Amino acid sequence: MTFKTVIEPFRIHSVEPIRLTTEDERRAALAKAGYNVFNLPAKEVLIDLLTDSGTGAMSRDQWAAIQHGDESYAGSPSWEIFHAAVTNLFDFAHVIPTHQGRAAEKILFSVIGGPGRSVPSNTHFDTTRANVEFTGATAVDLVIAEGHDPKALHPFKGNMDIAALETFIAETGAENVPVVMLTITNNSGGGQPVSMANIREVSAVAHAHGIPFFLDACRFAENAWFIKLREEGYANADVADIVREMASYADGMTMSAKKDPLGNIGGWLAMNDPELATQCRNMLILTEGFPTYGGLAGRDLEAVAQGLSEAVSHDYLQYRIASTSYLGEGLTKAGIPVVMPYGGHAIYIDAREMLPHIDPLQYPGQSLAVALYEVGGVRGCEIGTLMFGMQPDGTEKPAAMELVRLAIPRRTYTQSHIDYVIEVCTEVKSRARSLPGYRITQGPKVLRHFTARLEPVI
Repeated sequence: MTFKTVIEPFRIHSVEPIRLTTEDERRAALAKAGYNVFNLPAKEVLIDLLTDSGTGAMSRDQWAAIQHGDESYAGSPSWEIFHAAVTNLFDFAHVIPTHQGRAAEKILFSVIGGPGRSVPSNTHFDTTRANVEFTGATAVDLVIAEGHDPKALHPFKGNMDIAALETFIAETGAENVPVVMLTITNNSGGGQPVSMANIREVSAVAHAHGIPFFLDACRFAENAWFIKLREEGYANADVADIVREMASYADGMTMSAKKDPLGNIGGWLAMNDPELATQCRNMLILTEGFPTYGGLAGRDLEAVAQGLSEAVSHDYLQYRIASTSYLGEGLTKAGIPVVMPYGGHAIYIDAREMLPHIDPLQYPGQSLAVALYEVGGVRGCEIGTLMFGMQPDGTEKPAAMELVRLAIPRRTYTQSHIDYVIEVCTEVKSRARSLPGYRITQGPKVLRHFTARLEPVI
């Protein structure tokens, strides 16, 4: 018999206290933080959905693996275990460990980027875009039209627009495109998956023009699960085999192991090109460490290796996607507009629809994120004009979508926590018309959303 309730495929082994705060305390904390939830002390957050990056709970076996960590500077046995676990799923010739995904991006684009070059993707995330543009190159988003429509029910809204990619390469010149990137799942576009057919097509277009094809694969397991659920021919496939097929079409990858590999820290850069690998390893030594640890302790390498085996478990992935959908369904029933279909690692509230009275250049997504914390201590993340509005030339324009991401840490919160989040969002909805816009009072031009200080526009 199949039961309706999808239970957590684990038991709680250790607990961490949450400090319960009052709305007055939270209001004071916001003012002190400059109305930027990134500036809030974590101890003052009740439910932290700012990110799913490195904030999940590691398993008993991962903590046990940490005790096996060998901290030798060069040639550690922990490196061999890590390397074997990575290549079991992603069979690239060269694996370069890094302390997290943005370090892999920094190394890759420092080598292949530069003025006059352009990097297309379905949708670049914030650090990816920043690392591309820091070199003087241009980051270009080519997601399908449905990917810009929060209400569209396309099963693979993360797909790249193949016709647009062809046109882009023709107009830009293949010699000016050092790599074609594909983010799986598409984080900035609502955590939406990419189909195997689209991965195959993007690969074919890139290779027809002699351009390398790389995956930004930090949510690879969730993407593979969606392929299993939604794409013809994969219903009976093992998730690990789906992952291997996805990787087989690529020439390399960047990875934040703080997402689907279930680590608190870690990442890697991998590729097949030996010359590119040599250049990247040289950059690694300058910025991260020796090629067999790359900014990580041996214990971290061991934890990620174990996490990779757990990430492709069907029981785990069924629970993971079902629990995310539970939040989405609760918000939908409450009349709160969210990106559809529900994503894998997060639910994205459509702040543009929820707060139509706030001008996009007064950051409705940030207004909603501030309100969620003030009302109920829930910390989410604005993914809109504050994050993406600033252009390389210093001008500002509204982002394609104005979202607030509620990213669910893996194996961390229970159903009652999520029920509470739904209640908080419902209360914020009742106050929506009274929420103000915001202006920046202080902040950098690049990646400003991390550290900017703001004030309400009264």
